[in-house]
Amino acid sequence: MSMIKLTVNGVARSASAEPRMSLLDFLRENLGLNATHMGCEHGVCGACSVILDGAPVRSCLLFAVQADGHAITTAEGLRKDDGTPGVIMDSFMEAHGLQCGYCTPGMMIAAHALLEQTTSPSDDEIHEAIGGNLCRCTGYAQIVEAIRLAGRRMKDAS
Repeated sequence: MSMIKLTVNGVARSASAEPRMSLLDFLRENLGLNATHMGCEHGVCGACSVILDGAPVRSCLLFAVQADGHAITTAEGLRKDDGTPGVIMDSFMEAHGLQCGYCTPGMMIAAHALLEQTTSPSDDEIHEAIGGNLCRCTGYAQIVEAIRLAGRRMKDAS
């Protein structure tokens, strides 16, 4: 067992993990953060995406020990401090950017990473940002609109 110390959603956390435990399983099982979903377990679908030190990564492809000492943002970290939906979550709900919801956390993580770079992304930039995330329900149009809406709201708020 290894002791893993990291910052998750702005809070210092630690727990022990087997050396071969994935970051995905560590977040879900050891820290109780269940918004990050297990999809393909091969890094293809994007459902397990989290932000690691500012960049989106597939948590199913990383060992928890690799995240030791790093900062992680999960979909739970996209909420406001009072626990209500943040701008990205609210925009996904309003624009119907989710159907079954399975891909939604990964899509919101991709949106967050993009909107950290620009609050006025082009459709091409949005498509590029979510290109590694698979959705079988929405046809992507509502997801793109949700990201546009979140960008506008973030721009208006600043």
